[in-house]
Amino acid sequence: MSLSLSADQPDVPADADEGVWLECIECGETFAPFADVRYTCDDCDGLLEVRYADLPTFDDFEGEGVWRYADALPFDDGVSIQEGATPLYEVPRLEDDVGVEALRIKHEGMNPTGSFKDRGMTVGVRVATELGVGRLACASTGNTSAALAAYGSRGGMETLVLLPAGKVAAGKIAQASLHGARILEVDGNFDACLDIVQELARQGEAYLLNSLNPFRLEGQKTIGLEILEGFLSDYGTVPDRIVLPVGNAGNTSALYKAFRELVQAGELDESDVPKLTGVQAEGAAPMVEAIQNGADEVRRWDDVETRATAIRIGNPVNAPKALPGIRETDGTAVSVSDERITEAQRDLASEGIGVEPASAASVAGLRKLRAEGIVADDERVACLTTGHLLKDPDAAAAAGRDSEPVPADTDGVLEYLRE
Repeated sequence: MSLSLSADQPDVPADADEGVWLECIECGETFAPFADVRYTCDDCDGLLEVRYADLPTFDDFEGEGVWRYADALPFDDGVSIQEGATPLYEVPRLEDDVGVEALRIKHEGMNPTGSFKDRGMTVGVRVATELGVGRLACASTGNTSAALAAYGSRGGMETLVLLPAGKVAAGKIAQASLHGARILEVDGNFDACLDIVQELARQGEAYLLNSLNPFRLEGQKTIGLEILEGFLSDYGTVPDRIVLPVGNAGNTSALYKAFRELVQAGELDESDVPKLTGVQAEGAAPMVEAIQNGADEVRRWDDVETRATAIRIGNPVNAPKALPGIRETDGTAVSVSDERITEAQRDLASEGIGVEPASAASVAGLRKLRAEGIVADDERVACLTTGHLLKDPDAAAAAGRDSEPVPADTDGVLEYLRE
């Protein structure tokens, strides 16, 4: 199966279920979508994508939120907590400072549990109910666990989350705990957690809802659809570039799939597809290494470290989908230091937009690419921010101003301010 923008709409196989099927991106084998639990290809273990007999146009979308795009999803509705429809903020001072024609911030931290993961979970948990599974599971750097716990609770299902011990922000653990998930802290990094969860899924002990699950990415592709509609409404054109943080590369893969489907439906010209530009922290940048070296595969980094905990991932499972997405759209990938990430977090806060560190990587990456002359000054750019600042309050406090002790009377306060 080709992941190029110019790929034709695939023929409908005999095992499609109401015009929906799964297809391997490596060998092209197809599978019925809901007959069995399946995450990868039975024949070659390649990643799967969801395919549709009928692709929607912009005129088909109605309503609000993720399920506005039901015609581009496997079902008409899902296990929902009113996710999606997140703001596409104007940032005039930051726009002038970066020096591009237009800059908008798509703030996914405004979803119900505070991150973009809600978009995938509303679809993924709906599929779980269709398959009749009883236990949901994920490995997580924090946001996935919070979203899965909330949506699993909403759907009345048991939820199991595996987290790298001591490496997840307290705000995210608190969410998963309050929503009733069983939290297992693993003596290892995120990739070790994912290895364990994948084995549990293979043994039939749980339904995996990491982004290896192709249905989860269907919900996440609605981010791209919202960005395109927002730019078309405000500027009469789609953005030239979308800059986004990269951890497991699920959003990069999902947005590229959304754009391919629009091209196949005749709604978007190949030449107009936004350049997908990935940003990683310097201490966890296997995707950047692959792009810069022209490699077809990503080398697993066993040792990763960054204060941007949500993207502290050394083995992005969606790389086979994301690498073509970056290359086919003439995008690129860049790594940034933790210091630049914190500066970008402050830049966004100065515009009233509060994000966790990983989110700010997109703005830090845009600044670096502007300095290197890769992003032109006439570009219209959307930066994706993926999680709310309260996901990691310790990082927010460290990046912000220190408190100042004052006397307990008005005159004393005024005297202190005058000084």
